[in-house]
Amino acid sequence: MAVMMAERETMLTVEEAADRLRVHAETVRRWLRSGRLRGHLLSERAGYRIPASEVERLLTGQNPAD
Repeated sequence: MAVMMAERETMLTVEEAADRLRVHAETVRRWLRSGRLRGHLLSERAGYRIPASEVERLLTGQNPAD
């Protein structure tokens, strides 16, 4: 039986996302809190992880999928 492996999406830190978006890291955090950008808060210490596709969505001007 063949096992298919799903591709894992690249997850970015706040700083990596900010670099790609050319904004300040605090702007990314504000967008995460407001829902403009989707991400996962791992913990207060570890911070957020943002799917690379979310950054691409903002760069291309696409609306978030509901």
